[in-house]
Order: sequence, then C-alpha cells, then structure tokens
Amino acid sequence: MVPPLFTCEAVLSEACLLLRHLPGGPDAVLALIEREILRVEFRAGDHAINLRKLMHKYRAVPMSFADASLVRMSQENAEMSLVTLDADFGV
Repeated sequence: MVPPLFTCEAVLSEACLLLRHLPGGPDAVLALIEREILRVEFRAGDHAINLRKLMHKYRAVPMSFADASLVRMSQENAEMSLVTLDADFGV
C-alpha cells in the first residue's frame, strides 16, 4: 500500500482509544495525519442513511459506527482495499 491511506474520524477515534495506554500511542496516530500518511475525507453526515442501514443490517455482529463507515467508504470506491484488524470483518 502506498500512502496516503484513507480512513475516517471514527476509526481514528477507536485507534486512539485502543492505543491510549501505550506511551505516545494516540500521538502517533495523529502524527500519521500530520505526515499525510493517513487522509480523512469521509464525512459521515453525507452518508447517514447508508450508515444506519448498514448498522441495522449487521446489528447481530454488531457493526460499530467505525465499521459501518469503512464499509461505506469501500462501497463508494470499488477500487479501494479495506485493511482492518477487526475480527468482525470475517463475517
């Protein structure tokens, strides 16, 4: 994969939360944005209807807001590769 990599704010929030106990964890996530390795161009407000549909469809998994945002991003760009460590995506 070649930078920039596209993501959404919901994923950045989850990453910062998961890395909060590691020294410099959240700071490293934000540094990736500053260095333009990660780009945030997804606006959830533009996709609210579709996000709700996805979260409803996969509520038994359950699908988080961040998960739905990534799926929606991939629906919008058929050439996009989705990279995740989330085990729920094995469904």
